[in-house]
Amino acid sequence: MSPKSTLVALVVVAAAAPAFANDITLGYADPAPAATPRAAVQAELRAFKQSGVNPWANQYNPLRHATAERSRAQVRDEFLASRDRVAAFTAEDSGSAYLAATSVAPEGVHLAGQPRSAQ
Repeated sequence: MSPKSTLVALVVVAAAAPAFANDITLGYADPAPAATPRAAVQAELRAFKQSGVNPWANQYNPLRHATAERSRAQVRDEFLASRDRVAAFTAEDSGSAYLAATSVAPEGVHLAGQPRSAQ
């Protein structure tokens, strides 16, 4: 049998075979009822469009709409107060010596590594 006739035979067999096309339905008879009413979803969409802010846009700038809750001096004072703690947690032991020396657990909580007499 020549290659040409083999190819023709394959095409004829493929054309004669039944073709089954599947759809992407999940087999549910009825769709699940919506938890939120359609009117509420549409109102939320209108409010989103009117806000003019699209966090999925390429040009979205989250800092443009940010507002400060604390002053620069308050943030600086918080950092200076926590400087030793931050240095301890970024040390070579990842803060384990700091945690062993200080009590960071709420009252009544026993952390692993604490002796029972520490409670």
